[in-house]
Amino acid sequence: MSSGVAVNQECLEAFSSLKLGHKYKYIIFKLSDDLKEIVVEKTVETGSYDDFLGDLPENEPRYAVYDFDYIKEGSGQRNKITFYSWIPDTAKVRQKMVYASSMDSLRRNFVGLAIEVQGTDASEVDYETVLEKASRSA
Repeated sequence: MSSGVAVNQECLEAFSSLKLGHKYKYIIFKLSDDLKEIVVEKTVETGSYDDFLGDLPENEPRYAVYDFDYIKEGSGQRNKITFYSWIPDTAKVRQKMVYASSMDSLRRNFVGLAIEVQGTDASEVDYETVLEKASRSA
C-alpha cells in the first residue's frame, strides 16, 4: 500500500553520498509537517551506533539508513548499508499508519540496501539484534 507521499531529492542525494562516497555514517529521514513528502532530518558524518539510536525519537516514527560496520568471524571487517523503519509502539496512530504506508516510497529509491530493520521498540534496533541479522546475510 502506498500513501502517495513524495520523496524529496535531497534524500536521494544524501543516500548516494553515504553509499558511494561514504560521506555519512547515517541519515535520518522524516515526513514533512504536512505529511506530503519524505525529507532529510539529519545527516551525521561520524558517530557510534549509540549516537544513532539516541537520534531516533522515543515516541515518533522515522526512517534511517546506517552504514553498519561489524567483524564477521573468518571474514574480517564488513559493512552493510541498513535501512531502518522506526515506528515505535508509543507513536500516535495516524503517524504509525502514514509512516508504514509511505516506507516503500523511500525504500524503492535506495538501490543497494543490504539489510532492512523494522523497529517498534528499542530491542528490535539494538546493536546485537542488527549484528545478528547482518551476520546471517551474505
